[in-house]
Amino acid sequence: MLKGVDPILGPELLAILRAMGHGDDIAIVDANFPATSSAKRLVRADGVDAPRMVRAVLSVLPLDTFVPNAAFRMAVVDRPDEIPPITKEFAALLAASGYQGEIEPIERFAYYERAKNAYAIVATGERRYWGNLILKKGAIPPDGK
Repeated sequence: MLKGVDPILGPELLAILRAMGHGDDIAIVDANFPATSSAKRLVRADGVDAPRMVRAVLSVLPLDTFVPNAAFRMAVVDRPDEIPPITKEFAALLAASGYQGEIEPIERFAYYERAKNAYAIVATGERRYWGNLILKKGAIPPDGK
């Protein structure tokens, strides 16, 4: 255990988040996502819902501010403009962390490809459909900037 670090961020996930570089993606996915067959690096968090994991990750991960959007969701099949309730939860968590961009929708199969190219995938126990979010890591500025 560490003081000030969310306990669901275990040693493996903390190491991954620390090792990621500026511009790397991490996918936080629901229980239906094909995480094992897609991941370069996989962290299982089966007992945790996706918003809970997003909140924990955002507590330590800077988001990229050099791109228009640093958050991406899987678009609803055949209804790409629909915003699922879980996406609204993600948006509230992102806003609370200071993120000012949009959560950009990505077509389902394009989302799978982007997740395959992510630095890592965190597979949660989220059972709601569309409970998938990709975050792009930013940089921490030098002291005094």
